[in-house]
Amino acid sequence: MAEKIIYDVLIIGAGPAGYTAGIYASRANLKTLCIEGWQPGGWLTTTTMVENFPGFKEGIMGPQLMATMRAQAERFGVQFVQKDVTKVDFSKQPFTVSVEGQDYSAKSVIIATGSKARRLGLPSESKLWGKGVASCATCDGFFFRGKVVAVVGGGDTAMEEANFLTKFATKVHLLNREGTCKASAIMEDHARKNPKIEFHMNVGVEEVLGEQKVTGLKLKDLKTGKASELPLDGMFLAIGQIPSTDFLKDSGVTLDKWGFVTFKENTMTHVSGVFAAGDCSDFRYKQGIVAAGSGAKAGIDAKLWLEKA
Repeated sequence: MAEKIIYDVLIIGAGPAGYTAGIYASRANLKTLCIEGWQPGGWLTTTTMVENFPGFKEGIMGPQLMATMRAQAERFGVQFVQKDVTKVDFSKQPFTVSVEGQDYSAKSVIIATGSKARRLGLPSESKLWGKGVASCATCDGFFFRGKVVAVVGGGDTAMEEANFLTKFATKVHLLNREGTCKASAIMEDHARKNPKIEFHMNVGVEEVLGEQKVTGLKLKDLKTGKASELPLDGMFLAIGQIPSTDFLKDSGVTLDKWGFVTFKENTMTHVSGVFAAGDCSDFRYKQGIVAAGSGAKAGIDAKLWLEKA
C-alpha cells in the first residue's frame, strides 16, 4: 500500500491569491498542493485587458496573466488538482480536505477561494458578461471612456463606483430598486453633487439589451409597472459580493455576517494552521494585485507557523 502523502501546505483556490501563495510556499521548499476548482484563475479569467497589474506596461489579458502565474507556481513544484472541495476537517492534525470523494491531508491550509459579484440573475446579463456587463469600475472603467454607463445599486460601493466612472464616462445612470439609498449620507451627497450622475429610484433592470455588446437596458418602474428602455454602453453591478466560503460552515473557521473569512492574527484564521487570502477575506478592495499580495503574506505566515509547529 502506497504511503499516504501529507502536504506541508494545501491551498484551496486558484486565483491571484492562491497562485501567489503557492509560489511563496513552494519556494520555501514546502510540499504544496493547490486545489484549483473547476475554474482555475478566478474572476480574472473573465476579464479582458488588465492594465493595473504592475509589470505589464502595455497591459495583459486576464486569462494570460493567470496562466502565467500558474506556470510560475508549477515551475517551483506546486501540484494541482482541478476539482472542487466538498468538505474540510480542521478538527485534528493533519487536516483533511475532501475533493469529490478523495481525501487529501496537509499540515496547514490556505483558503483562497475568492468571491463573486452578486448578479441580477438575468440570462441577458450572463450572455453579455465581459461585453459591457461588469462588476469592477476600477478594473474596467477605462474601457468606457466617452461612453454612457449605468451602475446598479444603492450602497456606498455603488456611489463610489459611480463617482469613479465619471472620470471616463460622459454619463452615469445610477439605478436603485429602492426609494432611498442605503449609502452613507456623505457618499450619497457626493454622488448627487456630481453633474455626470443621474439617479433613478424605484427602478429594476428587466433585461440587458444587445447581441455582441451592451446597447441598453430594459427597465421597469417598480411603483407604476411602466417599462422603458435606456440606451447606454455598459452596466456595472454594485449589489454586493458573495464570498465562496459555504464549504467552511462548521469547520471552526470564523466568518462574518456576509460570509467573509475573519482573522485571529495576520492571515491566520481562528483555526491554528489555517490561513486565508484574497477576496474570500476581503470585502473592500477586490483587486488582483491586493489578492496576490495577501497570498504572499499567507504563504509566508504558513511557512513561519510550520517552523514553530
